Amino acid sequence: MKPLLRFFCRIVILCPLLAASPGLAAPASTPAPANKPPIHIEADRMVSMKTDNAVLFTGNVDAKQGQMTIRAAEMTVYYLSAEEKAKLPQSDERTLKKLFASGNVEIQNEGMTGTGDKMEYYEAERKMILIGNSKVWQDNNLVTGHTVVVFLDQGKSIVERGEKKGERVKAFFYPGGEGPQSGQQQ
Repeated sequence: MKPLLRFFCRIVILCPLLAASPGLAAPASTPAPANKPPIHIEADRMVSMKTDNAVLFTGNVDAKQGQMTIRAAEMTVYYLSAEEKAKLPQSDERTLKKLFASGNVEIQNEGMTGTGDKMEYYEAERKMILIGNSKVWQDNNLVTGHTVVVFLDQGKSIVERGEKKGERVKAFFYPGGEGPQSGQQQ
């Protein structure tokens, strides 16, 4: 089985670029980084919230970069203020502070899918959290729990159960990459 962490690491490629400029309103002459594909975001509505250093996308949000797609009912991208950015080392080109997505969140990338009620990503800690009815598939393998926390730089992930009585973390692994025989249920 491929490591589930690989999936979450690829998700983070999209996150820093979503907030490449305040309000996603970079001048047309600003070229995209040569090694990263462009980002395409569609939603029913976009609201730039300058006082919050954020951009809110609502209604059928569909964000794509290369092979990766994030879908949600709502996505808010928070970027660093000028003051916060000034405190960073000059070599740190980070502009993203955090990203929140909610409402039937689905993340797809190269044979892996993650779903949950909410997703939170914190750039400084490089931590991503799927919250509420979280599931992660890779091929036919599946891990479920209330919360999936991934520490991207530490190579560590944690799956936690919910607070309801009887809730448990569940994992279904199929040796050799084979899934259940047709007609069988998990």
